[in-house]
Amino acid sequence: MAAEAEHQLLSTAVHDTMPGKYVRPESQRPRLDLVVSDARIPVVDLASPDRAAVVSAIGEACHTHGFFQVLNHGIESSLILSVMAVAREFFRLPAEEKAKLYSDDPAKKIRLSTSFNVRKETVHNWRDYLRLHCYPLDQFVPDWPSNPPSFKEIISTYCREVRELGFWLYEAISESLGLEGGYIKETMGEQEQHMAVNYYPQCPEPELTYGLPAHTDPNALTILLMDDQVAGLQVLNDGKWIAVNPQPGALVINIGDQLQALSNGKYRSVWHRAVVNSDRERMSVASFLCPCNSVELGPAKKLITDDSPAVYRNYTYDEYYKKFWSRNLDQEHCLELFRT
Repeated sequence: MAAEAEHQLLSTAVHDTMPGKYVRPESQRPRLDLVVSDARIPVVDLASPDRAAVVSAIGEACHTHGFFQVLNHGIESSLILSVMAVAREFFRLPAEEKAKLYSDDPAKKIRLSTSFNVRKETVHNWRDYLRLHCYPLDQFVPDWPSNPPSFKEIISTYCREVRELGFWLYEAISESLGLEGGYIKETMGEQEQHMAVNYYPQCPEPELTYGLPAHTDPNALTILLMDDQVAGLQVLNDGKWIAVNPQPGALVINIGDQLQALSNGKYRSVWHRAVVNSDRERMSVASFLCPCNSVELGPAKKLITDDSPAVYRNYTYDEYYKKFWSRNLDQEHCLELFRT
């Protein structure tokens, strides 16, 4: 396994040339020259004393962009710096240390892997990632990496804070839809929480590949901690790819497929992708709030009327997630398969 991991992982070597298995066919390349670099995705200051204005701004962002950045979100900047530092330290560990955690089995709850789904892909993505399950913490933390020594403590502290922030945002999103504040949290049941610590090494030919190709998130809500020195996230808006320029201290929030379904299509789970660059490595830490596998999901009853009938049928997250992972990442929007 160690030899396979060393061979598969990008972070175990420096790459001066582009291996063929990462090169996209001409028609699927990122066309970086066409990306809008100076657009702004909405920014919401959560410390604003006018809660109604915050709720309204969040609702508007969910409707127009499906993405927004939050400032003054309550997570200490010192913790955020520690998370990025310990994540970077993890990917700098010796190859044999990382090999202990390597797996290409998507069902494994804790694994270090590469690309997206190596078993299914024909072309690989320029990314290594550490995938962790994070709730309940006491169940999963013992199996997390014990190197670097501070990893477990720093990342588990961050996971707890991110969960609180996610629930706060659920309340605001519920209210913005005209639902009771507790609606989303209650509907989603005892929620799972996952994390992907992403490492995108310097790439000799970034215009030929992706860190991650266009995809939507199958979960409910994603909270992304971005490298504030290196951009790479791009979001599809009005048919154009726009670069999300990291703001110091901000977290990036995006609506997943489950909130698009719950809002009956009013809020959007949008296509987004990660591109790479030849100058610098880039890191990001994505936290995913996921519905309980067994609860029934679908449009909120209060949002279904004669004028706006249900766009999606009801289903369980278990059914949805299996369908999502059985496809290629960049096929049609998975929610299309659940239309009424």
